[in-house]
Amino acid sequence: MSNVSIFEIMGPVMIGPSSSHTAGAEKLGKAASSICDEDFDAVDFYLHGSFAKTYKGHGTDKALVAGILGMSADDERLRDSLKLAEQKGIKVDFIETDLGEVHPNTVKIVIKNKDIVLLTLVGSSIGGGNIMINEVDGSALEISGQYPVIIATYSDVRGMISKITGAIARNEVNIATLRVSRSSKGEVATTVIETDNAAPESIVDEILQIENVISVRVLNAIV
Repeated sequence: MSNVSIFEIMGPVMIGPSSSHTAGAEKLGKAASSICDEDFDAVDFYLHGSFAKTYKGHGTDKALVAGILGMSADDERLRDSLKLAEQKGIKVDFIETDLGEVHPNTVKIVIKNKDIVLLTLVGSSIGGGNIMINEVDGSALEISGQYPVIIATYSDVRGMISKITGAIARNEVNIATLRVSRSSKGEVATTVIETDNAAPESIVDEILQIENVISVRVLNAIV
């Protein structure tokens, strides 16, 4: 018999009627703002499928914005998140769209500052408050948010994975899983590294100093 958490059966503690439309949406918003880690003044939410059809009735809009503001799903302020975003000078827009062959509870989040795009993230709420991040800045990946993650994008040249993992090891961060994807040989590659412990802030600068590294994103565990 497999071990099943009582939280997987009952669902998460939260404000709102649906773990998929509230708790999962909140985590997607929180993941986006955490990965971005920059000041922003606007967020566009492109809602797909069930999210697009029921986002107002199920409070998905409020949950997404609550996550962007760093709230948890059980935060009483979640109900007022739209007003709180307005007070902080953050403009939010909700656009119903078709994101293709994806989970029905999927959203594309675009974070901007002064009309400059800082981050794009596509993620799905897959039930019970669980999420799957499917894309960051155009790179396809799979992130559950249950472990801290380092996302490194770089030119696909020999030795890059060794250099990046070496920097992680020097910071005494243990690697749990590592996945690599690339558009084509010799072009741009992305490595997604799940770790057992959160990486220090300095690790971003250290990896960025490696020749041929294009960008580094960090997401600490959000569940």
